[in-house]
Amino acid sequence: MNFTDVGIVLDARGHGETHAVVDVFTEHHGRRAGLVYGGQGRRMRPLLQPGNEVAVEWKGRGEDSLGHFSLEMAHARAAEAMGERLSLAGLSAACAVALATLPEREAHQRAYKAMAVLLGALDDLDIWPALMARWEIGLLAELGFGLTLDRCASTGARENLIYVSPRSACAVSAEAGAPYKDKLLPLPPFLRGASTQASLFEAVDALKTTGFFIETRILHLADKPLPEARLRVLELLTARL
Repeated sequence: MNFTDVGIVLDARGHGETHAVVDVFTEHHGRRAGLVYGGQGRRMRPLLQPGNEVAVEWKGRGEDSLGHFSLEMAHARAAEAMGERLSLAGLSAACAVALATLPEREAHQRAYKAMAVLLGALDDLDIWPALMARWEIGLLAELGFGLTLDRCASTGARENLIYVSPRSACAVSAEAGAPYKDKLLPLPPFLRGASTQASLFEAVDALKTTGFFIETRILHLADKPLPEARLRVLELLTARL
């Protein structure tokens, strides 16, 4: 079996003395692992940096085999992000979340396209933190853990929704949530589609909420915490405030 596709490198780890096992999030074939011959060599290491967009050819004996990759650079995202600490942190966080949450060999084309948009915006701090939150909330929905953000879980109201319940993953209005506000998660307007604009403060609030649900709804099933890179990007963005 073999296929060609485009993808985003998520991770590369040494295999033997010279090769590497690489995880790639492909557009049409989902997250795939494969062996890259000579992947630890000087020529291949820059290509295998997380975040790079690559042209992919995967070959294997069967659907369940590890197989091996032939990869060519399509867009050197990692090199572009190296000069800016926050951009690199955002790239690392997105790749770590995708690696931790996406099931192998299961296509998620919408999540792939949204991730490509996110990585393409990492040079603009006014945009990408909110894009990351939107990507994560879409990822939750793609994986069957979507949030209900269009009405209040308590009253059914559709106005003044400013919280999310950590238990029900549903929106909560300001009035209904007032007695419990210290236990609720923030719901910035842009995250529920009520606004197209988002300040950095709102984006940070949104990332707190999406990170909570990624950890408690998806990663806990495998007894995994939120990736360190994801914790780090929120820390850096909060410091920027």
